Amino acid sequence: MFTEDQLDHLNNTLDPNVLKERTQGGQKLSYIEAWHAIAEANRIFGFDAWDRETVEMRLVSERDTIIGKGRQYEKPGFAVSYIAKVKITVRAGDTIVMREGTGSGHGIDASVGQAHESACKEAESDAMKRALVSFGNPFGLAVYDKTKANVAIPRETKANSRGLYSALQAGLRSQRSPEALKKWARENADDIRTLPADWQEDIRTEYQAELDGHAALAETD
Repeated sequence: MFTEDQLDHLNNTLDPNVLKERTQGGQKLSYIEAWHAIAEANRIFGFDAWDRETVEMRLVSERDTIIGKGRQYEKPGFAVSYIAKVKITVRAGDTIVMREGTGSGHGIDASVGQAHESACKEAESDAMKRALVSFGNPFGLAVYDKTKANVAIPRETKANSRGLYSALQAGLRSQRSPEALKKWARENADDIRTLPADWQEDIRTEYQAELDGHAALAETD
């Protein structure tokens, strides 16, 4: 199904810097914007590995209203509400993963057409986010936890660190003396600390094995 890199991304935390807030019913609610959810799907699944399909778009309310009531720019307008259902399809290797979400959208405008357009777009975006949220914290799942335990600066993933890890391995293995190894370790200590924990341990284990190997060779000379 999902690759190791994809699972690493999906199991990560939600960056608090991408959260927005709105007030609803007197309460402040945290959410991610639709463009960010799309960007995350492209980043994690791949631009060509997921699809979005609007399977239902239903008008549930349309009425006359007053825009700017009680103010100088008060004028007649329209209030429109839609319900949408969106299906997300992800191709994970040979496996197809499908999720659905339902959302609502509301539009108020002096133009009935603009009110409908605004409501439709909002309903579709809301439904898409509700479908994607089931894939985990990067898509906003973390905000549903009242403690927000998984709203934190994301750790560095293996997907992002793979190039650095390979370069560090190659550099370590190219050292030909204990002195060169120790110098390499000092110069690369900060980069090693940015790696995922298990990769840090792999590098340190290999470093120690190389040092022990040099010591064993010195004893036989």
